[in-house]
Amino acid sequence: MPQPLGDKDILERANQVLSIEIEELERLRGRLGGDFVRAVRLLQETLDRGGKLLVMGVGKSGQIGEKIAATFASTGCVAVALNAMNALHGDLGVVEDGDVVLALSYSGETDELLKTLSALRQFNVKILGFTGGRDSTLARLSDVVLDVSVEKEACPLNLAPTSSTTTMLALGDALAMVVLDAKGLSREDFSRYHPSGSLGRALLTRVTDVMRGAERVTFVAADETIRAVIRKMSEGRNGAAIIVDDGGRLGGIFTHGDFARLFNHSTDMANEPVGRHMTPRPVQVLESALALEALALLRQHQVDEIVVVDAAGRVTGMIDVQDLSRHRLL
Repeated sequence: MPQPLGDKDILERANQVLSIEIEELERLRGRLGGDFVRAVRLLQETLDRGGKLLVMGVGKSGQIGEKIAATFASTGCVAVALNAMNALHGDLGVVEDGDVVLALSYSGETDELLKTLSALRQFNVKILGFTGGRDSTLARLSDVVLDVSVEKEACPLNLAPTSSTTTMLALGDALAMVVLDAKGLSREDFSRYHPSGSLGRALLTRVTDVMRGAERVTFVAADETIRAVIRKMSEGRNGAAIIVDDGGRLGGIFTHGDFARLFNHSTDMANEPVGRHMTPRPVQVLESALALEALALLRQHQVDEIVVVDAAGRVTGMIDVQDLSRHRLL
């Protein structure tokens, strides 16, 4: 019976696995060159003229292929994970002339994959191969070959696909992200493919959707007393008051936190003008911005309120951190 692993042994083994895979990723990075550039150009040209990316593999390589296809699809590329087993029984119907087939096989000799590639000769398609066998059948059949060879799997028996599948996955991510960059995909474009969940909400929601409009904001003048300002904030159930001039231009912000800090130092400031103690250059966001930008500003400046302004710099509202929570953006 094997001896149970102690806590130290468990962590040591886990670190060995990660170290081996990191080393193999470093080796992969060192191999990137002309073949990778040709692969990007091939994908870009195919997708630009309306072709598809078909991703195929068997076993663990097939599962990695499904993730690569999903990543490409999430960036607006037409990508399909094609099951090599089912392809020979009708699924070749998705293939059209002008498509690119990304074939994954570490050995490059996977029988089911090679049979499918043979059947694909009836189409005018290009083959992009991910393989560790540079002299393999897959390599010979491919128009562009990307080397995913590893010196060692992270498996203690050097058998289970670990480093090799990590290398395939990372290389697929690299391809997808470079193609995304070449397409010039914007945040708004990306949000169209991710309409659900917190990511979709953050990318689709604008500041105007979550802000408190002018009617719900406590506006005060710089010469009003702190006592009067605190009373107005309480009546409006706001954690901050925005100081504006007669033209509605931003002068500063005064928060409950500011009041608490002042009160700790002196209890005699109630009749002092708020303009003397306001923050004169508060964090601002344009009303046309994405809510994601407001969220980033809250985190960056570690504040609870952001002033919303229009293109002319006039105050149109405010965002409180609680507003983002209510919209499930935090």
